[in-house]
Amino acid sequence: MSTKAALSTQEVADLLQVSKSTIYDLIRRGEINSYKVGRKVRFTEEDVKEYISKSKESQNAKKTSVLDGTFSLMGNEKKPDGFIICGQDLILDVLSNYMRLHNIPALRAYIGSYDGLISLYRNKVNVTASHMWDSDTDTYNVPYVRRLIPGIPAVIIHLTCRMQGLYVAKGNPKNISGWDDFKRDDIIMVNREQGAGSRVLLDENLKLLGIFGSTIKGYNREISSHLAVASAVSRGEADVAVGNEKIACQVDNIDFIAMKKERYDLVLRKEDMNTFEIQTLLKIIRSDAFRNEFGNIGGYDTKDMGRIIAET
Repeated sequence: MSTKAALSTQEVADLLQVSKSTIYDLIRRGEINSYKVGRKVRFTEEDVKEYISKSKESQNAKKTSVLDGTFSLMGNEKKPDGFIICGQDLILDVLSNYMRLHNIPALRAYIGSYDGLISLYRNKVNVTASHMWDSDTDTYNVPYVRRLIPGIPAVIIHLTCRMQGLYVAKGNPKNISGWDDFKRDDIIMVNREQGAGSRVLLDENLKLLGIFGSTIKGYNREISSHLAVASAVSRGEADVAVGNEKIACQVDNIDFIAMKKERYDLVLRKEDMNTFEIQTLLKIIRSDAFRNEFGNIGGYDTKDMGRIIAET
């Protein structure tokens, strides 16, 4: 994370991979501390760290924040009113903002791919993002949708491709080059939470190599965001972590080792395809305006955005 004494709203939005409007919502609800210099809103590094810590505690309790409150996705509580988009990438925050501009009260649930698919199966969310790699077929998402949403016809729509890889300290002092290095005694890692796409990618590769997670130092230390694991490596608390390339460009003192180009897709129930909300979502992600939002941002491939890639 940047060591600047004062961070702007845009810098905090970039660090947390959300839109500026989301940051202003967090300020309004008192969920992140800030201060003003004249008319300018500013944050300290501690303000951002404190927000991340509180968010982690909330997620570890199996709760997830939305724009108008907190609700449980895993229990028997009734799904709140609104159109809920589940996933953790900035692209989903921007999509939610576009939906609200079309008078659809889009809300956000910030949980990982596995829990997102389970929530879709339980009809707790309307759309979930997924980026889980299956080592048996060397494909993304489709095998997991079939396993985790049994008996319910689903549609998988491509959103973007991202590069997944390893965060290491600047200069790569431990000479880490790939998955095989996780079995070394001199390597300490920090992990994503169970069900996150990055965690699935790691575990699938460890399985192929016959490496048990329990033998890796730091494997059981779980953190619930790309930014947080990258920051842990930056601070020297770990030698390696798995995450996407975009965050590596935002955190000081780390390098990125590319390992796998992943598919980041949207999953929804087929019975909802012809609803106004889903048709509006498709219109948005297939529009030039939405694609242009990400065309010049590193880490996003918009070529096939909006294409239906599978129905189960």
